Amino acid sequence: MATTPKIRPRALVRASGGPRYAVALAVDALGTGLLRPFLLLYGVTVLRLSAPATGVAMTVGIVVGLGCLPAVGRWLDRGARSTVVAASMLVRVLGVALLLATPAGHVQSFAAAALFLGVGNQSWPAAHAALVATVAQGRDRDAALAAGRALRNAGLGVGALIATACLAGGTTALRSLAAVTGLAYLIAAALAWSVHLHARPTVARGQAPTRSAPAQPAPRMRALLAANVIYVFCLNVPEIALPLVLVTQLHATPVWPAAVFVANTVLVVTLQVPTTVLLSRYSRRTVLALAGVVLTGSYLGFLAATSLDHGWGAPAVAAVSVLCTLGEIVYAGSATALVTVLAPEHALGRTLARFELSTGLGLAVSPAVITALAPHGPAALWGSLAAATLLSATAVATERDHTEVSRRGAGVTPWVLGTPRRRKDPARPGGDHER
Repeated sequence: MATTPKIRPRALVRASGGPRYAVALAVDALGTGLLRPFLLLYGVTVLRLSAPATGVAMTVGIVVGLGCLPAVGRWLDRGARSTVVAASMLVRVLGVALLLATPAGHVQSFAAAALFLGVGNQSWPAAHAALVATVAQGRDRDAALAAGRALRNAGLGVGALIATACLAGGTTALRSLAAVTGLAYLIAAALAWSVHLHARPTVARGQAPTRSAPAQPAPRMRALLAANVIYVFCLNVPEIALPLVLVTQLHATPVWPAAVFVANTVLVVTLQVPTTVLLSRYSRRTVLALAGVVLTGSYLGFLAATSLDHGWGAPAVAAVSVLCTLGEIVYAGSATALVTVLAPEHALGRTLARFELSTGLGLAVSPAVITALAPHGPAALWGSLAAATLLSATAVATERDHTEVSRRGAGVTPWVLGTPRRRKDPARPGGDHER
């Protein structure tokens, strides 16, 4: 076990990319919260499109966005960092501009706007993780990734609250929200680009550079990637599964799903960093497997809660949702961090892109799977999720990949805020070599 690091706000901001980059993340998340939850509503109410056509266009945008990840990974492996982050934001500016220019009834233009938004949304996580992995090392990197997620959730929540309050203004309010979102993306892109962070491969100390030196193979991570598709179902439980169960099966008022969603957001914002730091004494793979166990327990808890009568069912589901959120926090704090450790420097971008591809796939299929299982009863929904998640946790815990390599002595030279800074090759506390 490694020593648990302390949380130092200033050091955390530096490890996350610096103050300007932190502001860029906050502005980007705020703008995303203003529009993304209401994009379907925009297509239906402002553009007068049918709900099925709007949904298909949004799905196509997500799928095409996933298809761009391999190219993003190769771009990152050429050393680009802040440029890729800024590009993912600028692509969304184009999407918003096209959305505002789309006349009513033109589904093709809306689909093109959704495509640009999807490309940006799918490209950003891998680019952000690669940037943080270049700036920070070891457990500082884990805490920085957790801080970025907490900040993003806070911005999304505030943006969604502002947008909800403005919805009374009708179509004019939705158009205004879209315009503000585009402006926020543009500001965030400028701030991210101004960081000027680039990474170039270096050789280990004492070794002469040579083109004939064999490159470390990229990790296969087959079990991890397959398990991640199941793990990410937990991200759609508060937004899709619980509202569906609470309203249609337990006949609870819509206040309960709203309360669960708010509690989920607050818990993620407040506990993501402390939980990640607290668990940093353990192997990342062990923590990720633990997340699967916690999520499995929460799914079994939902199964038990839905068997109660209608008076107690809703409060019980809300209580169990706290356990599910804790599992989500543990998962989010360890999954990407584990991938950044397993990836050799020359393949960091491609490895992160593969991981985000599995994440996007899980997020894309989970609504269809959840809505297909729910009509067959609580046992079909929660029992299936529990069994699949427990199997995934077992696969993560038992996977042995000989390409899991240490990055000690084979790092990158980071260029932070336009100034190259040589960093000594640190020993990685709490590394993830299999014991």
